[in-house]
Amino acid sequence: LQGIFVLGLPYALLHSGYSGLLLIVLAAALCCYTGKILIACLYEENEDGQLIRVRDTYEDIANACCKQLCPSLGGIVVNVTQVVELIMTCILYLVVSGNLLSHSFPYVPVTEKTWCVIAFVTLLPCIFIRTLKIVSKLSQLCSLVHFVIIFIVITYCLTQMHQWSWAKFRLSLEFEDFLVSVGVIIFSYTSQIFLPTLEGNMKNPGEFRCMLNWTHFFACILKTTFALTAFLTWGEKTKEVITDNLPSFLETLVNLCLLTKALLSYPLPFFAATEIVYSCISKDNHSNYRSLLALTVRGLFLLSTLLMAMFTPHFALLMGLSGSVTGAAMTFLLPSLFHLKLKWKKLSFLEKCADTSVFILGFLCSLAGIVCSIKGLLEVFG
Repeated sequence: LQGIFVLGLPYALLHSGYSGLLLIVLAAALCCYTGKILIACLYEENEDGQLIRVRDTYEDIANACCKQLCPSLGGIVVNVTQVVELIMTCILYLVVSGNLLSHSFPYVPVTEKTWCVIAFVTLLPCIFIRTLKIVSKLSQLCSLVHFVIIFIVITYCLTQMHQWSWAKFRLSLEFEDFLVSVGVIIFSYTSQIFLPTLEGNMKNPGEFRCMLNWTHFFACILKTTFALTAFLTWGEKTKEVITDNLPSFLETLVNLCLLTKALLSYPLPFFAATEIVYSCISKDNHSNYRSLLALTVRGLFLLSTLLMAMFTPHFALLMGLSGSVTGAAMTFLLPSLFHLKLKWKKLSFLEKCADTSVFILGFLCSLAGIVCSIKGLLEVFG
C-alpha cells in the first residue's frame, strides 16, 4: 500500500523543504505508536496480572468501547470506514494500472479504460483467494518489486550526484502545498487496518512491538534516503510521481515494475475488505470460503472496483476526500480514542497526554485534508 505514496515523497519535499524531512521521521514515530496502542486494546489483564488476548479485530475493539451506548455501533462504524478505505485503495490500483499500461505502450491504439479492463482480467484469480498465506506470498513479491524500483531510482540519482545542491531546499512554505505534503508523508506509513490480523497470525505475537519498531525504523531510513536523493537530483523540476523524471528507457522499465507492484498489491486490501463484508453477512465460520456466498461477495466486490475505476469522474479528488476521513480516522483518531477509553485507569499522565495529542493532530490533519479536497472538487466542477 505504501509504494504509490513513496513515489510522491520527493514531490512532498519540494513543497515542504527541511520540514518535510522532519515530517518523515515524525510520521514514522506516530504511526508506530498508534499501531502499538491499537494492539494493546486487544488485550486485558486476568486475575494473575497476565495479558490475555480477548479481542481479535478492530471491530471487537470498537464494540468494546461502545457497549454501554450501543453494543454494535462501534463495530459498524469501523467496518464501514475500513471497507470504504480498502475499496478506494483497490480502485486506485486499477486506475494506476490502466494509466501505467497506457504510458508504457503509447503506440498501441487502446484507451486507458481498455487497459484498465485488461489489468482487471489478470486480477480475476483473486476470487479464489481463501487464506492470508496466499496474500502474504504475493505481498512478499510486491515488496521485492518495490525494492527494485527504489534501487533503480536511487542508483540513477547517485550517478547525478555532481548536480546536488542543498540550496534546492525551500525555506518559505505555502500552507496549502504544505498540507498536501503532510498527507502524502503521513499516509505513506498507514497500515493500522491490517495490524490486528497480522499480530494474530504471528508465530510469536510477543515480538510484535519489536517488529513494529524495526519496520518503521527501516521504512523511515529508506524513505528519507529515497526522497532526499531524488529531490537533490531534480530540485524544482521534481514531478508528482518521481518516475516521470527518469530518462525514457528507465521510465518504461520502472513503469512496468510499478504495474507489477500495483497488481500484486491489489489482493491484500481486496482480501481484507471481502473478509469484513463476508463476516458481517454470514454467521458461518470464516474459513468457509468455498461457499457460494463467499464467491458471490468476492465476485461482486471485484466487479464493483472495475466499474468505479472506469466510470467515477475525478477519482483522485474523491480518493483524497475519503482518505482524509477514513485514513486519519483509522490511523490516528480511533486508535488513540479507543486506547483512552479502554485503558484510562491504567494509563499514566504522560500516556494520556500522548493519546490526546495524537487525537488532536489526527483531527487537524483530517480537517485540513477535507477542506483541500472539497476546494479541489469545487474548482473542477466550476
